[in-house]
Amino acid sequence: MIDATEIFCKADDFLKGFEPKFKKQLIKSGRVRNRLSELGISEMMTIMILFHQSCYRHFKGFYQNYVLVHLRNEFPNLVSYSRFVQLMPRIIVPLLAFSQSIKGRVTGISFVDSTSISVCNNKRINRNRVFKGLASRGKSTMGWFFGFKLHLIVNDKGDLLSWKLTQGNVDDRKPVPSMAKNIKGKLFADKVYISQPLFNALFKNGTHLVMNIRSNMKNRLMPIMDRLLLKKRFIIETINDQLKNIAQVEHSRHRSPMNFLVNLIAGLSAYQLKPKKPSIKLNFSQLSLQF
Repeated sequence: MIDATEIFCKADDFLKGFEPKFKKQLIKSGRVRNRLSELGISEMMTIMILFHQSCYRHFKGFYQNYVLVHLRNEFPNLVSYSRFVQLMPRIIVPLLAFSQSIKGRVTGISFVDSTSISVCNNKRINRNRVFKGLASRGKSTMGWFFGFKLHLIVNDKGDLLSWKLTQGNVDDRKPVPSMAKNIKGKLFADKVYISQPLFNALFKNGTHLVMNIRSNMKNRLMPIMDRLLLKKRFIIETINDQLKNIAQVEHSRHRSPMNFLVNLIAGLSAYQLKPKKPSIKLNFSQLSLQF
C-alpha cells in the first residue's frame, strides 16, 4: 500500500491547480456558500484511495478500525463514520478529475474489455430502491446480474487509458468509439467486439481494431505479431479481477448512487497509483507495427 503522505501530496497538488479553474466554471447565483468542512477534500480523497489499496473489504470497517485508530496524527480533524459518508458526495468532481489526470500514456498497444458491476444480489433485484431507474439487468460470461458495466481500455503497461460506466444491458461495442477517440495504434479485443461499422469508425480515427474471427467466418491472414498480442489479452482480464477483488469497486452495500460513484472512481484511482501493475513482458521497441 502506498504511503498516505504520498497520496495526499499528489491529491493536494492536483487540487491547487484544479479548484481555481473549477470555481470559475460554476454558475453564479444570488448566494454562494463556501463553507469549509471538517475534513479537506484532499484528505477525503486520500482516505478513499487508501481504502481501495488496503486489505479491508468494507469501508466501514476500514474507517472505524484503521483510520480512526491509526491515522489520527495524519488526519487530526477526523469525523465520525456516518458524517464521512454524508460528506462523500462533495469529492466526486475533484476525484473524477484527479483520476483523469493520472491516466496512462498511449503506447500504440491497447486492450479493451468490459466487466459487470453488480449492485445487489439477484434475489433482491425487485426490492432494490437505491438504483431504481439507473441500473439494469445484464448478462456476462458469469451469468445474469443487476447493475452496470465498466468498460476499460488499458495499455501494455497495465495503465488505464480510458473508462466508461454504462447500464448493464448496453452493448459492449457502443461506448468504444468515444473511449478510443484519443487512442492511436492497435486496439486488441475479443470476439464480442466484431463489427464492421465499429472497425471502420475506429480506423478513420487512427485506431486499428484487432480481433479473432468466429468459427463461422471466413479465415483471413493476420500478422504473426497481432496473433501473439491477441493471446496477451489476459492483461485486461487480470486488471478487471484486481479492480473487483482487491480494489473493491464492486459490492452490494451502497446506500446512494453518488457514493457508489465515489467508491468506483476511488478504486480506479487506487489501481492507477499502484507502483506495480500487470504488464506484458515484450520488447515493443523491436516490433514494427504497421496499421
